[in-house]
Amino acid sequence: MSVFLALCTLLSPAAERPNVLLIMADDLNCRLGCYGDSQVKSPNIDRLAHEGVRFDRAYCQFPLCSPSRSSFLTGRRPDATGVQTNPGNTEHPHFRDKLPDAVSMPELFRKNGYAVARVGKLYHYNVPNGIGTSGLDDARSWGKVFNPKGRDRDDESQIFTLAKGQFGATLSWLAADGTDAEQTDGIASRHAIGLLEEYKDKPFFLAVGFYRPHTPYVAPKKYFDMYPASSIKLPVIPEGHDAGVPVPAIANRKREESALTDDVRRQAIQAYLASTSFMDARVGELLEALDRLDLTKKTIVVFVSDHGYHLGEHNLWQKMSLFDGVARVPLIIRAPGNKGAGKASPRTVEMIDVYPTLADYCGLKAPAELDGLSLKSFLDNPMAPRDRPAITQVRRPMADGRSVRTEQFRYTEWNKGAKGRQLYDLNADPLEFKNLAADPAHAATVATMSKLLQIR
Repeated sequence: MSVFLALCTLLSPAAERPNVLLIMADDLNCRLGCYGDSQVKSPNIDRLAHEGVRFDRAYCQFPLCSPSRSSFLTGRRPDATGVQTNPGNTEHPHFRDKLPDAVSMPELFRKNGYAVARVGKLYHYNVPNGIGTSGLDDARSWGKVFNPKGRDRDDESQIFTLAKGQFGATLSWLAADGTDAEQTDGIASRHAIGLLEEYKDKPFFLAVGFYRPHTPYVAPKKYFDMYPASSIKLPVIPEGHDAGVPVPAIANRKREESALTDDVRRQAIQAYLASTSFMDARVGELLEALDRLDLTKKTIVVFVSDHGYHLGEHNLWQKMSLFDGVARVPLIIRAPGNKGAGKASPRTVEMIDVYPTLADYCGLKAPAELDGLSLKSFLDNPMAPRDRPAITQVRRPMADGRSVRTEQFRYTEWNKGAKGRQLYDLNADPLEFKNLAADPAHAATVATMSKLLQIR
């Protein structure tokens, strides 16, 4: 009988199965301390990177919120999900329209006995606010949901915006009065901590989606004080830059953003960095709760953004480009006992790799149709070999773009090359100023990279 009881204890889900805390930022690029930006104050995300593995070449599959999130949470590419626009667009589908039987990442954990909850924005769900009331969620994915709403949603009249009445689709910001706890993300982190306390004795999958640093860039004033506008350095754009790229590559510029003065540009970047540090503080609250509840050694933590973000580079702002700064995302994974703690992986990986990674780490059988590959081996050996590129795509009225990233190159085709091509050697030209696509010396590279676009 004692042997039987011992076996039951060994197989006990609560005793053996690791928990998952998935933290997703909104519109966060790689301007973080742990990614080498000394100006940005992100001590909590930096701590996570020190204790886990930082992926230096991680890429989204579509640089827009809803398509990226649907792809990420289903483990399928945007062509498979059918989601290539944001809610509010007349053509915006739900991924289940095309994949009715898909088992999403959180749904897999629900099917395997985990307590599963969502706090904040994971799919493209927005509470009623200046950003809009439309949204997309998936009831099968979650056991519990919580949609936070703070004073930042009520202070629209105080928000500076480049386009009157718009707060989410254009540059807008506010150095807010009040405390961190009054803001939407402050309410989200507090509720998430309550769920950690509730779930601490059972296996859980808790997904926390913060709204910052998405526009409007709102954070309490103390975070703005960390970044005096006079200290903000503006990106340098070479003369004749536009002549070297296809028209669709920069067609997402907005008139009001192109007319910004340098002072306003600095204020916009200041506000973005302030909201980044505000969001980082919320990450710190979650990590401290794991420590306090003795859950750190039982929980795998994933930190990621839905896509990168432009802050004036290439005279572009926000997202929806196929330059590296928008396709690239911060991705950090901390797993109990990971031997690669504190190290970085230079391998090219994709957001769709996270789903099979978590299933693999937690001993769950992932759906066979997933498009990504497990990164579990990198948690012990960040330098493990991998020969697989990352593919990012975008949909525009003018032209569809598809881009492939290897460890050295980024190559992009607009309408399969009919509307232009771009090739950049990121080792020699990390800011992507010299388009090599038409250079005869790189014809072989163009041909090779074009073939890689067919992998999807």
